[in-house]
Amino acid sequence: MFTTAPSDSNTTSVLNLHRLFVLRNIAITALAVVILMAIVWLQLPLPLPPLTFILIALALWNLFTWWLVRRYEAISDWEFFIQLCVDVLAFSGILYFSGGATNPFTWFLLLPVIVAATVLARGFAWGMAVLTVICYSLLIRFYVPLGGEGMAHMSHGDDFATHVYGMWFGYIFSAGLVAYFVTDMANALRERDRVLAKAREQALRDEQLVALGTLAAGAAHELGTPLGTMAIVTGELEQDYPASKDAPLHARLRILREQIARCKQALSVISASAGQVRAESGQQVSVESYLEGLMAEWHKHHSGVNLQYHLQGEQPAPKILDEHALTQALSNILDNAAEASSDSVEVDASWDKDSLSIDIKDRGAGLDAEASAVLGKTMYTSKKQGLGLGLFLSHGVIERMGGDVMLFNREGGGVCTRVSLPLSTLSTERAGV
Repeated sequence: MFTTAPSDSNTTSVLNLHRLFVLRNIAITALAVVILMAIVWLQLPLPLPPLTFILIALALWNLFTWWLVRRYEAISDWEFFIQLCVDVLAFSGILYFSGGATNPFTWFLLLPVIVAATVLARGFAWGMAVLTVICYSLLIRFYVPLGGEGMAHMSHGDDFATHVYGMWFGYIFSAGLVAYFVTDMANALRERDRVLAKAREQALRDEQLVALGTLAAGAAHELGTPLGTMAIVTGELEQDYPASKDAPLHARLRILREQIARCKQALSVISASAGQVRAESGQQVSVESYLEGLMAEWHKHHSGVNLQYHLQGEQPAPKILDEHALTQALSNILDNAAEASSDSVEVDASWDKDSLSIDIKDRGAGLDAEASAVLGKTMYTSKKQGLGLGLFLSHGVIERMGGDVMLFNREGGGVCTRVSLPLSTLSTERAGV
């Protein structure tokens, strides 16, 4: 059985929650120190019981966060947003009991907005900005003054009130800028990382394909002579044991000769790909004729498979290059479907003047999370004697032709492999292999 490996995005979400856990620990410690300094050093009559209750509640919530970090492999955006909301409400409660908007640390409400704009989607960033603005606005009207009732006058009708309202307006402006611009910059960075990761993955796949091509050319050179010898010996045995003399042995020898001929044909294709002229490929045919020929040829070698195919598209059908590499790639995908469920292989193909879509469907066991993540991107197989080359090479060939391959589970069981190809590219002189 396969094991599920967490994706990069899941790992990143847990790492972000761990960073938030560490940041909250620092904040709890800093708030406790500042409150003690305000009471002991500045002699401010702060209400210690409610402040202590808020800090203890926040610490317990942080223990729950640590449990989430240790237990879960992925954290959703909603869960992370709720974590930030708890921080905002807890800090707002501390500000309420320590001067409200007159507290010089009120600007700390901007930190959750920055965090949300950096790691969450735009909607969550704006939601966090709105929440903190509401809390800030309420703290202007409702709070326990820092110096007791005698200092409450500073929030009404004097220069300090103007200063407080100026800070409030500046906070709204800053929160809006952060939610807008920082979110855009964070999304741009994430998109850049995604493109770079895809480029690195493609470069690695190309290196593997080049290495496989070199090995294949060497193998073709080494296998040519023994295959030729086997073909000669098999032909002589067929003449020595005709059907009239030993019909069962003659039938087996004929099967051997056909399989040797297939091997020689495959080696000739490898040699042609290495630079020799290949006259049988590169001809333009209609998409419908190409697919019918592909299905007929494949089914001839897999007569025990129940193959059903449906072709539909605009007429007259557009042209496509009858390229052997593409034929081999599609045959590999059909082979995988037949191995998964030989009693049910369906092919649905449709086209227009610009694109061709082919769905190859089986009723096998389906794909698990690990297989879905790596199939086609690296050499991977679930068969004991498999090499994992077929689908990997098919992906490489089709993507070099400008196409795409997607695999997904079907309702009711099985896998659908969807091949998308641009006919505008495949009907030109070069097929891309």
